[in-house]
Amino acid sequence: MLNLRDLNRATLARQHLLSRHEGDVADVVHRLVGLQAQEPRPPYLGVWTRLAGFERDDLHAALHARTLVRATLWRATLHLVTAADFAAFRPLVAPTLAAAARRFDGVDLDAVAAAAERLLAAGPMTFNELRPRLLEEFPGGYDRALGYAARMLTPLVIEPTQDRWSYPRDPAFGLPGHPMAPAGTPALIERYLAAFGPATPADVQTWSGLGRLREVMAGMDLERLTDDTGRELFDLPGAPRPGGDVPAPVRFLPDFDTLILGHADRTRVLADEHKGFVTTKNLRVRAVYLVDGFAAGTWQIKRSGKKARLLVTPFGRTDLGPLEEEGLRLLAFAEPDATSLALEAADAV
Repeated sequence: MLNLRDLNRATLARQHLLSRHEGDVADVVHRLVGLQAQEPRPPYLGVWTRLAGFERDDLHAALHARTLVRATLWRATLHLVTAADFAAFRPLVAPTLAAAARRFDGVDLDAVAAAAERLLAAGPMTFNELRPRLLEEFPGGYDRALGYAARMLTPLVIEPTQDRWSYPRDPAFGLPGHPMAPAGTPALIERYLAAFGPATPADVQTWSGLGRLREVMAGMDLERLTDDTGRELFDLPGAPRPGGDVPAPVRFLPDFDTLILGHADRTRVLADEHKGFVTTKNLRVRAVYLVDGFAAGTWQIKRSGKKARLLVTPFGRTDLGPLEEEGLRLLAFAEPDATSLALEAADAV
């Protein structure tokens, strides 16, 4: 039987948050099956907190080499994934993405997808450029609906630039330039458990956006476990489960981090009473820091001239001492041109 701390440590071990991974950037992104990437900077910080010796140029180079791509995938949101995983799993989530596109009535989805692929075959475009071209093809249509349908139905990757975090505010989207190579649902489940397990079918469904996975998991060669609430959990045989008494260092997770969004039941990292402080009404997921393996507060960077501050907002009374070393290292990475770095605390929530 696994208690809450056992689940916490098992997941942190697989997320490389007990000790940083020794390897390259593509390897750690592969192991996590992607990092949430609605905005350009958070994936850099998510890799930094998990990968030993990570430098910004490592990820920047991998994006320009197309080893890694930023594209719509899990839950119809942008993720940083390996090019191989995009080719394998984009076809698997295609029905889910198509269902999202059906939110707009009166759109011929197949025709829009074909038009978008034909237009983008000539070269990448921003959606501010693509939408007017789609309107020429579908006079009287709603440009936002056409653009959204194109984004959901056409496998697209965002074109990297020389910006600090590799993407501008209004990025261009293009065709991936390599064929899709579909993987099966069991392969996805195994990859998920390797990064987030042990877990329930609901956890896998929440993270992936796919449904009806219990029957698939029941037919796989997986280990069956029970937590202290009586829930059945699935896991890969021999997967790491170091135990709840293993020390967990302070870690800073960026906005929208994949760990916070990776389970239906987030209590293995985020207590129920703290959810409202992390997920906002407009669905932003705030950056959090972990103390003893669990979310203990939120954080944000404040910049004024050459001064950069890491402002932490604890969920209760906290000692800033254990946060300082890791927090200032994060701040130095995120704001490399700042000449003054400081960690400060806001009032506890």
